Amino acid sequence: MTPPRIRVVAYVIRRRAAAELLVFDHVGMSEAGTQVPAGGVEPGEELSVAALREVAEETGLLTAIVVRPLAVEDRPHPETRQPRRTTFFLLRAPADTPDAWHHRVKGGGADAGLVFACRFVPLPLGQPLADGQDEWLGRIED
Repeated sequence: MTPPRIRVVAYVIRRRAAAELLVFDHVGMSEAGTQVPAGGVEPGEELSVAALREVAEETGLLTAIVVRPLAVEDRPHPETRQPRRTTFFLLRAPADTPDAWHHRVKGGGADAGLVFACRFVPLPLGQPLADGQDEWLGRIED
């Protein structure tokens, strides 16, 4: 049996009048859908560190802090059906974080060079996130 790919999903919340979630869209790739930062964990990397790294890589945001893990989910990849184990984390962004920005992904990974349109949206969401990423949003209450 193939071991699961270990990954993280980051719910970055900004509190203003209400809670807002950091999401992004791939510029020029609308079929990818609206997402939150997520990705694989590197060998030997702590899960919380991976969550912060994914946020930085995919959005450029360096001021988020990890609050706590929310859930662990075992669910296969929607296309390849390969096993995945995903830990969902709650993170906090400062209230003065910009409302929206574009970020070009750096590095050597599969997303390198892609441009993501990042923004905060109010909760509850008006539409679901790609790949069922919104499944554990109900656990973010403080």
